[in-house]
Amino acid sequence: MHIHILGICGTFMGSLAVLAKELGHRVTGSDANVYPPMSTQLQAQGIELTQGYDASQLDPAPDLVVIGNALSRGNPAVEYVLNKGLPYVSGPQWLADHVLQGRWVLAVAGTHGKTTTSSMLAWVLEHAGMSPGFLIGGVPQNFSVSARLGGTPFFVVEADEYDSAFFDKRSKFVHYRPRTAILNNLEFDHADIFPDLAAIERQFHHLVRTIPSEGLIIHPTTEPALQRVIEMGCWTPVQTTGVGGQWQVKLLSADGSRFEVSFEGESHGVVEWELTGQHNVANALATLAAARHVGVVPSMGIAALSAFKSVKRRMEKVAEVQGVTIYDDFAHHPTAIATTLDGLRKRIGDAPLIAVIEPRSNSMKLGAHRDGLPESVRQADQVIWYAPPNLGWDLAATAAQCPVPAVVADSLEAIIARVKSQAKPGTQVVIMSNGGFGGLHGKLAEALR
Repeated sequence: MHIHILGICGTFMGSLAVLAKELGHRVTGSDANVYPPMSTQLQAQGIELTQGYDASQLDPAPDLVVIGNALSRGNPAVEYVLNKGLPYVSGPQWLADHVLQGRWVLAVAGTHGKTTTSSMLAWVLEHAGMSPGFLIGGVPQNFSVSARLGGTPFFVVEADEYDSAFFDKRSKFVHYRPRTAILNNLEFDHADIFPDLAAIERQFHHLVRTIPSEGLIIHPTTEPALQRVIEMGCWTPVQTTGVGGQWQVKLLSADGSRFEVSFEGESHGVVEWELTGQHNVANALATLAAARHVGVVPSMGIAALSAFKSVKRRMEKVAEVQGVTIYDDFAHHPTAIATTLDGLRKRIGDAPLIAVIEPRSNSMKLGAHRDGLPESVRQADQVIWYAPPNLGWDLAATAAQCPVPAVVADSLEAIIARVKSQAKPGTQVVIMSNGGFGGLHGKLAEALR
């Protein structure tokens, strides 16, 4: 069957395309912006991509159109699908109907760390010989592909609370019906579709309602919003992680690169890995709990985590030029920015640290997170904020409140000039954005050469 995917370069929809292709379908797709790493992955899979949403791409008509949640009424391709009566479906619905039916689904939900934790969990199961299927909103370096069907009943899915499509305003994860669910954390985000935190909590409770009584829910003890979700009603056994929980850690290095894991008071071994930050330690604990639920003993999970390579664009070292190290990171929420910088600071000690941040997510553009931004960069020595032309609030006022030197740049050239003037051998530069940032990473590396 010929499936055409609208919005194919989004991390979720691109992964969906890979699965559809693996199921034997002919897959094509289009997007407003075709850029790596997803475009590269799709082209390598032999999936034909079209730039833009001209209706002509739907003639001759495909057998099914999968419509991404970035598309809305008024889009020429969407209007054509509706006017011609072409069969269409949301991405999460298609995934539920054609991939997840009859599988043991392990879902990873939460405001932060979904991609990294899903990648960890898929890798732990793989390492244990369980050959899981997975769909992850990023490219895990242990697999070099963001999705696959897998050879066993186990399927790991990154479970996003964002809405499913313009015609289905439920959170994506309501479609997945997991047996094992990680609820990693919960803060206000997605200000473009949720009015407040309570609205997101309600969607998380819709997820909780779908988890069987023979399943398992895993969540940290330190998240009041998740506690409220569970208190709305829970029919499933729960395991908790972190302070006072059944799963605990003892940090053996301040940066989180070594820690001992215990479950119900019994030590199971030490994780030593390349990752840093308390957030990743928390991700690891949840991963070990979920893996144990499907039969992976903690010591085996710990061995797997010690060989885990993280995800592309999650504190990924992309260049080292003239002694200056450049990292690419996806952080786009004050909490994620703060924990990422804190982990790196603990690893590098007193080395100069420059953060370059693009407020690109819908919540950022709406100014939903601006109050938390100044404090989030405390661990950097200086910050360069990028002001995109369509930002609807005063970024300069935010920069003025930062506890470290901060400037606002309105072009990539200005950012590069600033970094060049400030960086010396030993400087660490972290570029944070949830988009391609105009290829800044490569341009900066080239300029430093």
